[in-house]
This record gives sequence, structure tokens and C-alpha cells, in this order.
Amino acid sequence: MSKLYKVIGIRFSGVGKTYYFDPRNFNVGTGDNVIVETARGLEYGTAVTDIKEVSEGEIVPPLKPIQRMATDNDKKKLEDNKKAEKDALKNCEEKVVKHNLPMKLLNAEYTFDRGKIIFYFTAGSRVDFRELVKDLASIFKTRIELRQVGVRDEAKHLGGYGSCGRNLCCSSWLSEFETISIKMAKNQNISPNPTKINGVCGRLMCCLKYEDESYTVLRATFPKEGSYVETPMGRGKVIKNSFFTKHVTVILADGGFGKFSLDETDFEPAGFQEIVVSPEEEKLDEDISTD
Repeated sequence: MSKLYKVIGIRFSGVGKTYYFDPRNFNVGTGDNVIVETARGLEYGTAVTDIKEVSEGEIVPPLKPIQRMATDNDKKKLEDNKKAEKDALKNCEEKVVKHNLPMKLLNAEYTFDRGKIIFYFTAGSRVDFRELVKDLASIFKTRIELRQVGVRDEAKHLGGYGSCGRNLCCSSWLSEFETISIKMAKNQNISPNPTKINGVCGRLMCCLKYEDESYTVLRATFPKEGSYVETPMGRGKVIKNSFFTKHVTVILADGGFGKFSLDETDFEPAGFQEIVVSPEEEKLDEDISTD
């Protein structure tokens, strides 16, 4: 039996990733604000779980400990940092223009102790920002980090609305990106048309992941497309499965078409199968982890 570790889940932004820390002897629970030690230094975070036990495979030991519960002064310092970040972003934008750099600034972020300020940006190619860093270091008198992010992270930073009319998942509740594949669209009988399956970031929509497993289970109960089934009008070849209405469309022996419910047909269930995509469809494929 694997060893269990007592942890508390901490988040540093509203929709950021959840990190596990050692709660030590603090009586901390969901919603409490704490000061923790991170690789970037001391940070102000919020507990998004209660204290719980997890297996060794769910953590990266050794766990860093909670340093203390956050105070009102800590909250005030965090608010001051947020205000200072807006000024820092404006200053950096002016320097980017001065050096004529092909980059788009998204956000500025101070570490809690102001030991470092991080500027997030997007760019079409590698940017030589050494002179920019020198200028920024002379202004802010702290360590400077310029971090290039992909278009998905840009959408997460900027926010917006999806084709569904709701706030983007990535900027409203989705804490971590997962791998999205064109196979997911095909598995759900969604046309591989970029205008239909791409999000505002230009990459495959994250929501293609949400129902993919359910479609995989459902598809296994239908006949395989291309297989032959027995229908009330004779034998036919399946050309389309309609998962919601539980119908199959077939080409009959006389060349005609027919649409039948599953209960009307005699067939061998497809079972779980690998979704095959064409080379053209593969070009539409995007791996979120490489963005």
C-alpha cells in the first residue's frame, strides 16, 4: 500500500492550477488565505480544498509547507501589488515600443515579496529582449522575467466569449489545459471544420474533451459505420449513426436509403474502437501541451 500524505490544495489565482502543500499543524480549510513557500519565493494563496490525504503518486515530494495564515496586512500588500502591476505593465509597454520589439504584452505579475516581476507576452517568433530587461531592471530594482506563452494562455489572460455565448472556460473555471485531439471531434460526429471546432484562440476547443468519453461508450453500442445490418427493408450498409435519436442510416441493396431505430435492426455492436483520421484531418490536430 502506497504511503499517504496529508495535504492542502492552494491556488494563487482564481482559475489557476491547484498545488499541494504541507498544512503542518495549521487549522486551515477551504477559503482560508495563507502564505506559502514556493520556488518563486513567498506567495499569497487561497485554500481550495480542506486538509486531505493523497497517495504519493499525486504529489511531487518533498511538499513545501504553509508558512503561516495570511493577515490583514498581507491582504493589503497583495492589493498594493495588484495596483503596482498595472503601472509596471504600462511602463513595460512603453519600453517595448521604444525597442520596437515584435511582442504583445498580456500581463505583469509581482511575486508576493516583490522579489521578482514577471511579464507575460506572446510573439510569433523568438524575441531578443536583453536590452528591454536592462531597462526594466533599472526601473523596478528587482529581478525581471519575461515569459512567452502560447495562444491558449493568451485567451486565458484576456478572457472573452465562446461560440456558446458563455465566458471562456479557460478564463472562468478551467484550471488546467488538457490534450485536445481532432479525433474527439470525429468521435462526436462533429464536422472537422475549423470554424466549428476552433475556439477564439484558434486552437481546438477545450470543450471537445468534456463529452468525448460518453460518446466513446455510446459509440460502442452502435454498429460500426461501414458494417452491414439487417433492417425491416432488408440488408443495408451503415453510413451514419445518430447517437441522440438512436437511429442508423443505411444504404439498402437496391441503392435506396433508409433510417431505422436500433430496435428495428439486427447488428453486431462495434465495441470500443480507435478513431481513424485522414492526413488532412491530422493537419487540424493540435496538441495543447505543445502550445
